[in-house]
Amino acid sequence: MKRIDLVLGKLKELSENNENGITTTKISQELNLSRANVSNDLNRLVEDGKALKTKGKPTLYRPRKESEKQSISIINKFSETNPSLYSAIEQAKAAILYPPNGMNILILGETGVGKSTFAGVIHKYAIEMKTKDHDCPFITFNCADYANTPQLLLGQLFGVKKGAYTGAETDKIGLLEKADGGILFLDEVHRLPSEGQEMFFTFMDKGVYRRLGETDSERTARVLIITATTEDPNTTLLRTFTRRIPMIITIPRLKDRGMDERFNLIKQFMIEESGRLGTSLKVSMNSIKAFLSYDCKNNIGQLKSDIQLACAKAYADFLSDRNDDIKISSLDLHSHIREGLYKEIEHRQLWMKLIDINKRYCIFDKNEEDIIFEENSNEENIYEMLDMKTRELKARGIKGRQLEEEMESDIENHFKKYMNKFNDKVDTTNIENIVEPHIMKVIESVINFCEEELKRKFDKSIYYALVVHISNSIDRIRRNKKIENPKLNGIRKEHNKEFNISVDALKIIEESMDINMPIDEAGFITMFLIYTDKNIKNVHSNVRVIIIAHGISTATSMADVVNGLLGTKYAKGINAPLEEKPQIILEKTKEYIRQNDITSDILFLVDMGSLTTFGKEIEKEFKLRTRTISLVSTLHCIEATRKAEIGYSLDEIYKETLEVNDLYDNNVLDYIPEIGGDKKLAIITVCTTGEGSAKTMKGMLERTLKFESNLLEVVPVNFIGKESVYDRLEKLSYKYEIICLVGPFELEVDYPQFRLDDIIEGNSTKDIQDLIDRERTYIKMEETLDHQLKNIDGKTVLKYIKKFCKIVTKTLNIKLTSNALIGITLHMACMIDRSYGNEEIVDEYIGKDIYIKENLELYRVIKSQCAVLNTKYTILISDNEICLLMNLFNMKSRRK
Repeated sequence: MKRIDLVLGKLKELSENNENGITTTKISQELNLSRANVSNDLNRLVEDGKALKTKGKPTLYRPRKESEKQSISIINKFSETNPSLYSAIEQAKAAILYPPNGMNILILGETGVGKSTFAGVIHKYAIEMKTKDHDCPFITFNCADYANTPQLLLGQLFGVKKGAYTGAETDKIGLLEKADGGILFLDEVHRLPSEGQEMFFTFMDKGVYRRLGETDSERTARVLIITATTEDPNTTLLRTFTRRIPMIITIPRLKDRGMDERFNLIKQFMIEESGRLGTSLKVSMNSIKAFLSYDCKNNIGQLKSDIQLACAKAYADFLSDRNDDIKISSLDLHSHIREGLYKEIEHRQLWMKLIDINKRYCIFDKNEEDIIFEENSNEENIYEMLDMKTRELKARGIKGRQLEEEMESDIENHFKKYMNKFNDKVDTTNIENIVEPHIMKVIESVINFCEEELKRKFDKSIYYALVVHISNSIDRIRRNKKIENPKLNGIRKEHNKEFNISVDALKIIEESMDINMPIDEAGFITMFLIYTDKNIKNVHSNVRVIIIAHGISTATSMADVVNGLLGTKYAKGINAPLEEKPQIILEKTKEYIRQNDITSDILFLVDMGSLTTFGKEIEKEFKLRTRTISLVSTLHCIEATRKAEIGYSLDEIYKETLEVNDLYDNNVLDYIPEIGGDKKLAIITVCTTGEGSAKTMKGMLERTLKFESNLLEVVPVNFIGKESVYDRLEKLSYKYEIICLVGPFELEVDYPQFRLDDIIEGNSTKDIQDLIDRERTYIKMEETLDHQLKNIDGKTVLKYIKKFCKIVTKTLNIKLTSNALIGITLHMACMIDRSYGNEEIVDEYIGKDIYIKENLELYRVIKSQCAVLNTKYTILISDNEICLLMNLFNMKSRRK
């Protein structure tokens, strides 16, 4: 059973006698699990609609009752069938929900990508979330329709006063007035003249406008503006206009949206046509393949038109009695669509996933949510299937060895699907995709033997992990590759019973496979046998921070300031009077380490001279790890102490404290070092050897997840090696932005973790994809900020805001939804931009003192992190602004 299921079960059990709700701490104590893991699982249950969360302190959770089940939002359904629009949808959600009246939106994309459809979905979402009334207007206007007559265009939008121009014989209401309380969607907004753009940014700024010809009065309206363009807004729209539109959303081309997503679009359009025609549509598999693969230059708009034309032709044939039903055949398709059939090699893998070789037609019906497949008249007749398949392949010019390989693949798939009808052992089917059947039998014998000896059954995660590991070990031996376990002697001494069982298990493998297994392999198998549901502990203690500076009280004064600001006694100051020799100061430092029995890593913060060498001396005598930073300031000391208290490693603190120097360089405010550049994202696969299992996991992840190679990399890490897995992860964190771990063991780390068995069964794919999509959302934010900010660089400030959010969420042990993430990022970027440009200050926050007092921990954490931004940008973030930020972080529990 997965941990999240245990948490849900315990929540239900405890809630039977407590209707108010259960705390995270109570569940973590009952299950003997870490509070952080339980907190993550509870928030996932809330997001999945399985639990409810109450506001206030402490936070309480209770299971959601059947009567409280929520229907899936239309925008979430839209997201499920259009996964490439995840970031765009999250941005749209944030824009609609942003207080008080939402954000104006600019949608970018080529002709036919679905900008109008997307705007319509936003309107429906606004009604669902009750930010707009259920009968609020949604007005659509294409600026290109009146582009050649600017006065008429502006009159359509803003209205006309009688006599405004020749022919204006009566007062005329404008679309802006009609859209009051709702949404006005302006398509092809780049065709709006400069005068119109200026009138709109006045309206977006102040909420007022005038009809054409009006001079003595102003009108008001509450309208959310959504605009769309196929052009580059930097060259076709006024800068003053785009600055009033904070949310920039890009809709990708059809060719960039994935074949499975294209299949969903085809299904949607076919069902729509079925509804128009009032009957079901029968579409041949070859037609589906053609629609999936042909070059659709004008995106979704062309795809929809081509499907409508095909349906119209099929309907005409039906009416003229040429066909008994409405049937679309590939022979009836236009030639440019049929060209998609010639891309079989390129798209074969997808086609095999979507289409069974025995199915010849898809039946689409407006009354059926799922597609109905029509089978061949005799689906068990493999010979008929092979004959038909051979003729299809030869017609496409496939012959020789390639033809044989295609046929072998089809025969294998046929029998797999046939046998699966009589075999509901899902676990076996899943694992057979990875391990050869005869090897699987041997491994099952080994697992059965180990279970009998240990007198316990392995849970699913250990079962899967052992299967994959032993399979890869056998493969290494076959390829004459060494298996070396650097911790063999330690494992043998510490876990003697399990080690001896592992040695006997190796004999089963040797006798069955006729190979020689090295004793080192027994050490690896032992690690699986001793593992339970408890984490692999990371033995460490917090880094000590010691400040040493010349002067009678310089170091102690600096330490007092740091401890006073942070409300702690963590920083230690050791003074170095000028008249005392360095050796005496070194002895004082050593004596402090002895008296306090310090065994953890130490960061020395010193000012100059020989003090910089103390770290090496301490390392030699005490065998401790140290780092030394010279020429330190109070800000260096604050940064280092805060990170040490939170639990950062020595190297992390050292690296990030050095970055404080960049904060002073206001003359090159927006400089971004090119060396190293932005970190690449990484999924870390943890395995025993770093080779076989990792490659297996890497392959599975790359097949099931959607990501660009320049965005993310799957990186293997040894569980057993010269370095601990924790040291290796720490080093990788300097090079990569680690988004999650995948492996057979659960480690004691802050990163999200996924078990090998869940990966094999496909249960975790959506969760990992969500993590990738969230990082992609951050990247998309760069484009939005570039259009929105006028005083500072968007990419630079995004880096600092992302770091700000990471530290705040880690310190408070909270998880931000994508909506909150986008909202906080936009708010902070605009706040910093406004402050740096000395623009208007935010109004007084009503009830500020009481709000701060009720949320003191949140206030302290955010204020502490704002100090870094204050220094970097030479600004002062007031308590009013901090209260607004606290408000946004308190909205973190909002569902995605």
